[in-house]
Amino acid sequence: MLLAFDTSSAAVTVALADPDTGAVVASSTVVDALRHGELLAPAIAAALQEAGCRPADLTRIAVGVGPGPFTGLRVGLVTARTMGDALGIEVAGVCSLDVLARQSSLALPVAVATDARRKEIYWALYDGPAADGSRRRLEGPAVNRPADVASVLAGLPVIGRGAVLYADVLGLSGGDVDEFPSAEVLAVGVATGTLPVVAPDPLYLRRPDVTMAGAPKSVLPK
Repeated sequence: MLLAFDTSSAAVTVALADPDTGAVVASSTVVDALRHGELLAPAIAAALQEAGCRPADLTRIAVGVGPGPFTGLRVGLVTARTMGDALGIEVAGVCSLDVLARQSSLALPVAVATDARRKEIYWALYDGPAADGSRRRLEGPAVNRPADVASVLAGLPVIGRGAVLYADVLGLSGGDVDEFPSAEVLAVGVATGTLPVVAPDPLYLRRPDVTMAGAPKSVLPK
């Protein structure tokens, strides 16, 4: 079985699927930006129980690598790597913005914009869908203030939490959009090869807030 999960956003989303077809047999999504560490392991256990599976039945793990806040990404990627090592199975990483783009049913090019906090968005641009539903990333991922990329995203349907938070700045009319990546779509995309796979390493687009201290200043008189 294929276990897929993403913790790059405010949502903790988990799915269990057939590793060949991507047919989902169990899934759940909970939106709570402050409890990734508390929610992920029980959600995985619940999906396995619902499907009547054991961890030993897993043959592959798919995990969203962001971009996203450090804490959420760390929870998901550490869990994926630990399980992969313990079970001796492959861990496939996928850009979380690619997952959101794959969720769109529009036969058009689309943009994805998620909440990067600090009044910024993570964003990327995608081509229209191919016959198999895959989308080619044309630009990004990057992180910017919404106003700085409004002209780049202009005229495109925008998917993701950023489209809700900054609809006015981005010139969007509002309406229902997929705000968070779906583990079901992640599972289907990895199983069918319609989502590009990368190493399970966190995709951070910002420099760390903490910097190395410089050399100590001399207190001796010059």
